[in-house]
Amino acid sequence: MDKNDPVYRADCPSRVILDQIADKWSMMVLAVLHQPRRFNEIKRRLSGVTQRVLTQTLRKLERNGMVSRRVLTGRILGVEYALTPLGQSLQGPFSILFEWTVENMNVIQNCQSSYDAREGATGAKTPL
Repeated sequence: MDKNDPVYRADCPSRVILDQIADKWSMMVLAVLHQPRRFNEIKRRLSGVTQRVLTQTLRKLERNGMVSRRVLTGRILGVEYALTPLGQSLQGPFSILFEWTVENMNVIQNCQSSYDAREGATGAKTPL
């Protein structure tokens, strides 16, 4: 792909889609939904997520066709979320990225510490 490729244009829909599926909470929700789960079960599994953020994330994933929502009726009412076939198709690529992250997190943290020590010693911060 060259710099004139439409995928690099500011108005390319891929930018919005990547922003919506590649954020931390979306990736974690998609991982947790390897089996259908109720809202509160998802929330318990994802330590640190607020109810508001989880609700927004699930709605966004549902809107994008990656998660389905089913209202459960009966003795105990609730809502269950599950991956759609489109959402399931992300499990392979996301699991590879997750495994890479876990395998390299110590190396990355060491690089961050070295960078911070080097930048802190000079006092000058270089723009990212």
